[in-house]
Amino acid sequence: MLTIMSLYTSIASSQTLLIMGDSLSASYNIPLESGWVELLKQRIKQNGYPTTVVNASISGETTGNAVKRLPGLLDKHNPDIVLIELGGNDGLRGFELKSIKQNLSEMIEAAQAKGAKVILTGIHIPPNYGPAYTQIFYNAYLNLSKKYETLFIPFILEGVGDKPQLMQADGVHPTKEAQPKVLDNMWPQIKAAIEPSKNAQN
Repeated sequence: MLTIMSLYTSIASSQTLLIMGDSLSASYNIPLESGWVELLKQRIKQNGYPTTVVNASISGETTGNAVKRLPGLLDKHNPDIVLIELGGNDGLRGFELKSIKQNLSEMIEAAQAKGAKVILTGIHIPPNYGPAYTQIFYNAYLNLSKKYETLFIPFILEGVGDKPQLMQADGVHPTKEAQPKVLDNMWPQIKAAIEPSKNAQN
């Protein structure tokens, strides 16, 4: 009976984390098993968290395409947590910030309507777009996080993007060696979502 009850408790407390990202979360040009999402799965397992990670990230993904894919993914996986790492491709392609914000808003609202917690990552576009615009772009994410009361990760490439040795030749994507640092940037807020009653420290 004790074994059956323990199994029931484990199943009842299990949760799903859905990641909606672009190439930064899709192991672009590096082995899949080396990407930060795969490293996240390992860390979650090592820590004994009953959490399944579903990586729905696609290289080249835009917010416009993701907002169309999300409803089906929500219905299929019924996630408890949705992490949104999107908008970089939109910015690089010169899409209007208004449409980017609208797409992200719809994604956040759809996830929250299903009862999922949302983690939003801030996006920093390259400085050659001008300091004024890059700040406006980033502030849009910060404001969305405040509006919808999401968890917020300031910058996925913090401590990575400014180090050429940790970036691929294109200057946009982190190397295999950088992935543990990328995970460390993401981990505190992911951990906070996984175990909200505890301190989100390593």
